Parts: sequence; C-alpha cells; structure tokens
Amino acid sequence: MNRKDFIKISSIFAASSFMPLSDVLASQQDLRVGLIGAHGMGWGNLNAILKQANVRCTALCDVDENVLAKRKNELAERGIDVKTFVSYKDMLEGDIVDVVIVATPDHWHCLQLVDAVRAGKHVYLEKPIGNSVQECEVMVKAVDNSSSIVQVGQWQRSQQHFRDAIDFVHSGRLGKIRTVKAWSYVDWKKTIVKKPDTAVPEGVHYDLWLGPARKRPFNPNRFHFEFRWFWDYAGGLMTDWGVHMLDYALLGMKVSDPVAVMASGGKFADPDGASETPDTMSVVYEFDDFSIQWEHAIGIGLGPYGRSHGVAFIGDNGTLVLNRGGWEVIPEKGRMEAVALQKPKEKGLDAHMANFVQAIAKKDRSHLHAPIQAGAHIAILSQMGNIAYRTGKKLYWDRAKRQFTDRQANSYLFAHYHNGYKLPKV
Repeated sequence: MNRKDFIKISSIFAASSFMPLSDVLASQQDLRVGLIGAHGMGWGNLNAILKQANVRCTALCDVDENVLAKRKNELAERGIDVKTFVSYKDMLEGDIVDVVIVATPDHWHCLQLVDAVRAGKHVYLEKPIGNSVQECEVMVKAVDNSSSIVQVGQWQRSQQHFRDAIDFVHSGRLGKIRTVKAWSYVDWKKTIVKKPDTAVPEGVHYDLWLGPARKRPFNPNRFHFEFRWFWDYAGGLMTDWGVHMLDYALLGMKVSDPVAVMASGGKFADPDGASETPDTMSVVYEFDDFSIQWEHAIGIGLGPYGRSHGVAFIGDNGTLVLNRGGWEVIPEKGRMEAVALQKPKEKGLDAHMANFVQAIAKKDRSHLHAPIQAGAHIAILSQMGNIAYRTGKKLYWDRAKRQFTDRQANSYLFAHYHNGYKLPKV
C-alpha cells in the first residue's frame, strides 16, 4: 500500500457515519446469514448481526458436528430454524444465504472469502484476513473484482471513542510524536502443555479442518481456539491482537509502510510448551522520523500504563493512551492539560455489524468502517513483525516492489498450500 492508498482508506474511515438504519432498511428484504465456523468468535459475530433489523440466520457450517449440533439447538431454542453443513462450499452453492460470516482459523480465510464473493455473497471476515502477505493481496483483488460488500472484523473502527482519540492526536496538541507504543498482555491465557497425538474425535471432519495446511496427525493442542499458536494456521498474538492495536497506531500517525522492521522474543514463559509462536515478543517498526513499538506477553496482565492492551502516542507535550476501555491524556509537567478518561458509549461489535448491514443496504462500500484494503494493510504489517522474528534479522522494506530486500525474508511472504489445494487465481 502506498501513501495515496492509505490516505484513501483513512478518508473512508473518517467520512463513514453512524447513520440510523431505518431509512435504508424499511423497504429491504431480510438478509439471510450463514455462519462458517461456529465455535468461538463466529458465534459472537452471529449474535451481534442478529441484533440488526431485517437479518435472520438460515445456515450454519462447521467441520465439528458436535459444535454444529450445539449451535443449531441453541438457535432452535430461540425459534430460529437453520440448515447445517459440514462443507462451506455446499452452503454457498444453494440460494439460502445472502451474507456469510467467515470465522474459521486464519489459514482458511483466503479460500473461503474468494469462494464467497465469487458466489455473489456479502462477507463479514474475521481478522487477520489471511495467513500470508500473498493471500492478503489475492483477497483484495478478489473483492475488487466482485460486487460484494466485505467488512473485516476490526470492530474498534466502529467505536466513537477510538475516533475521538485519533482526532485528538491529529489536532497536534500532543506536540511532536516520536514514539508510538502498541501492546497486548493476556494474563487469562496460560501456556500449552504438550499432549500426544490422538485419534480424530468422533464427529470431527479433520481433513476439512486442515484444508490447505500441512498434513499432520490430530493433536488437541492444535484444534479449536489453540490453532492460533501454530505457524501452519496463524501468527500468534502478533497477528491476533496486533491487527487491532497497530491499526490505530498507523491511523494516528497517518502512515502506511515502514522503512524497516526488527523483532526479538521467544518462548520465555514456557520454553518446553507446545506452542510455536512466541509468548513474549517486541517489534520495532521504523518510519522516517518516528518509530512504532509492538510488544506482547502471555500470562502477564500488567502492560504499559497498567493496561492489558492499548496504544500510546507519546508526544513532547503529553501522552494519549487508548484502548477498548477509553482514552485519556497524561500531560508532561506544565506543557498541557490532562484529559480525563473518556469511556466508550456503545458496544463495538454491535456498532460494527450495524455499519456492515447499512453498507449492504446502501450497496455502498464507502460506508464500511473496515474495508478489505484496511484489513489487508494491517495484516501485512503484523506479518512483517513475525517475519522479522522468524529470520532474526533487521529487515528493510522496498515499498515500490512490495517485498523485503532480504531473500530469506521474502520466502515468508508466500502462501504454501497442501493436500491438493491451490491459492486462488484472480
């Protein structure tokens, strides 16, 4: 992404509004929603979109029939009858859904997003959008070549207090900002004890779960929520939380690509644990006249400024600290007035779904708070941090060529599909 593209995305972000839906939904037929991946965040996404007017769930898809039966029963108790599928392609083939929520492990996102927009469906896509830089670029092209409305699940973009904080940063009152910090500390997550491979649990279609990932025996440590700690399927906290907080670091500083990136970290909490991704990590993104610093830790909750997650803009006059709980300004002595904590006034995920439904109703992508381009941009930035960690090098980014100047690092930019699956051509 060049500066022109970033400015375009930023203008979309700034111009999008929280308009009431009544005027655009009054004459609209029901939106029929199908969910792919019903175990974790997908279930939360589905319940959020069902709060919107003229939306109903008609289909569920999951490769674990135990999860599928549980969710179908829970919906039935609410008077919602749905068809169930093990294969998402079967769900897309029929005329039973208009909107698809993709909430599967990261390594599936590219294939499912491309198939969904080619089938003419609108898509709510969980973040990070892809598990490689190459996949992200393919996904952007696929959406551009379609008429689908695609919203990425970076739902902070639909909370007003995040926007207000960025407006304050842009006002210049903090003075020159030389450093931005972004972080995620997760004390609720413990390290993973190694477990032996087992037989595939009854009702689990493991080959469909693996999809394009490397063929491996079934191991409970790699299944359901825990997939995110293994390189085959995801990128650890760097991509899981980095896409949220680093997104606002870039928006606040009005920048896109860094000049260079370097990283340090490891499995410091539990060197013998089962996970592959680092439980402790620091990344520095260098820009022309400032830096953005990312850090994360598993098993620790006290991050910078006593917050478990956030982004801090550190200026000559003061520091603005922002997270899901609100924002405040801590002044340098005698240089500016403090700003007390400004708390959120709405539920972010609900507001994000309202924005998505509104964009569909208006048939206008410009109303999206998190379009596919924004999702790709921040997913790629987060993956840069992982690539710097995995190579152990300070890497320089060639903005024109969209690659590093290091051959080894560039090998990590590409998707590697297995089991007969191919990266979509667009």
